Amino acid sequence: MIRFYKTDENLRIAPVEAFEKRCWVEMINPTDDEVEDIRELSGIPEEMLKAALDEEESARVDTDEGATMYVVDSPMMVDTEEGDSYTTIPVAIIYNNKCIVTVSLNSNPVFANFSSNRSHISTLKPVAFILNFMLENVKRFSYSLKQIDKKSLRLQAELHKSMRNQELIELLALQDSLVYFSTSLSANSSVYGRLSRMEPVQSNPDYQDLYDDVLIETRQAVEMCSIYRDILKTTMDAFSSVISNNVNNVVKRLTVITILVAIPTLIAGLLGMNIDLAFGMGVHGDGAAWEFWVILILSVALTAVSSFLLAKMTDSVKIRTPKQVKRKRRRD
Repeated sequence: MIRFYKTDENLRIAPVEAFEKRCWVEMINPTDDEVEDIRELSGIPEEMLKAALDEEESARVDTDEGATMYVVDSPMMVDTEEGDSYTTIPVAIIYNNKCIVTVSLNSNPVFANFSSNRSHISTLKPVAFILNFMLENVKRFSYSLKQIDKKSLRLQAELHKSMRNQELIELLALQDSLVYFSTSLSANSSVYGRLSRMEPVQSNPDYQDLYDDVLIETRQAVEMCSIYRDILKTTMDAFSSVISNNVNNVVKRLTVITILVAIPTLIAGLLGMNIDLAFGMGVHGDGAAWEFWVILILSVALTAVSSFLLAKMTDSVKIRTPKQVKRKRRRD
């Protein structure tokens, strides 16, 4: 899909029917024919127009045939079976002496704000256009990070009530989103470094202020992403420990049940031995045999010792809540 915009005499962005000089061409997942049409009209190389159509395209700056291209990553929310998560997609801004061209695989909220005049930009000033996009784009990162934090807190509250797989899977998806954001913000920062060396940015105080705002917002977004990643990692480790502790408790209960079930088995085994038993129940029937009593006493002793050791081990690893700790201290 292709849309054309241009700054009118009132300095507002207005849609135009066809390509005009000094216009803005918005390309959203264009076809090969649309790419070829814009290439002929703008003189921008086809490789540049198709760069952002590769989902794995990295952030970079390129110049060719009088055109300059900036590729940066932009945040995007995706709806999956595991719930809402976030990823990043490449966005290209290309300009020459004829026009500004933006290319992306999906509709971008920043460009939607530009086309609806919610942001003050002009197609006559490509450097200001790029700086404004960079600033609004990094603000989208910050907004998405706040949404991730809110969702993470909600999922943690639900997990405190009930340990279900769905919430854990959604937390893992958020953890992946933060990895994408961290990588993209770092890659975008390298592009901003090239942007600072542009002569218009260095000579124009307004552009320099915009560039400084981009750096400040990016630094804040990087710090937020790092903090949220650490918090989420700690949370996942804590829940992993809780799950492991629950499994250990189940194993302990099964062990106790196994010991209890072994007692009748032991008695049945004793009565089935091929030796003289007590009370004349042996194979020879000549009364109590010392072998029986030795085996019985030894078995009871081993069972008692095992039960005692198991009880001590269970008590030593028992996890108490803060309230239980306070009660114990009062009793002591």
